[in-house]
Amino acid sequence: MDYAIMKTGGKQYRVREGDTLDVEKIIGDTGDKIIFDQVLMTSIKGKIDIGKPIVNGAIVNATIQNQTKANKKISLRFKNKTRHRVKTGHRQKITNLFIDSISLKKTKVKLNGS
Repeated sequence: MDYAIMKTGGKQYRVREGDTLDVEKIIGDTGDKIIFDQVLMTSIKGKIDIGKPIVNGAIVNATIQNQTKANKKISLRFKNKTRHRVKTGHRQKITNLFIDSISLKKTKVKLNGS
């Protein structure tokens, strides 16, 4: 099965065609197509390509399924014997993606003088 390791929102994700994935919020509406070119590694038809730091010509195509918020994270600060307590919550905005395809188009690198 073909897969790729891509980077978005400061995190790395291993994706396959047909996967759904929750990532940090990406600007766009439901149904919009997104192209990720920050691909760190690909395995297509058993051939592994590792980038330095990214694989040239590798693209992951995805579709935005939903824009939502993640589950609430609770943060609590407490000081003993002083009755001091601060409780806060946070809900991260996330984007639900559907991975449409992974492709690798080799590009020729031009060297100076050749």
